[in-house]
Amino acid sequence: MNNNVLNNLSYGVYIVSCKINDKYTGCTVNSIMQITSSPVTIALSVNKENYTHSCLEEVKHFAVSILSEKSNPLAIGTFGFRSGKDINKFDIIPYELIDGLPIIKDACGYLICNLINKTETATHTIFLAEVINGDIIDNNTPMTYSYYHNVIKGKTPKLAPTFIND
Repeated sequence: MNNNVLNNLSYGVYIVSCKINDKYTGCTVNSIMQITSSPVTIALSVNKENYTHSCLEEVKHFAVSILSEKSNPLAIGTFGFRSGKDINKFDIIPYELIDGLPIIKDACGYLICNLINKTETATHTIFLAEVINGDIIDNNTPMTYSYYHNVIKGKTPKLAPTFIND
């Protein structure tokens, strides 16, 4: 199989964040999609080895910052290549609190979600969540994973669902 065909699927670039034990944490993800419109439900894929994964299972309440083409690429690297076990990523990346959850300041939109179910795969959990709040922050174009790779020249983190070990 030519694994490069998978690059033709559409993905976005997002920061998923939550609050656990009075600390904010989060990770970069590229696999989120809307499942239903009433109630608004999304599916989110997170690697089981990711620190944020265990946090989401425990707190069941999280935010999604939708990154734009104008978002600082430092956020992607900070949240995608470093562990919240080792550093406080929110000391590095500017954020604001909405409904008690951190939203990346230069995101173009956000969602606030409550976990309602999950499905396990070999390496990732697909979290199903109801969107309880959300808004557009600015009208910048949302970043696609293709833009991240082709324009920013970003790399795929090892724990991403789209990581291919060549």
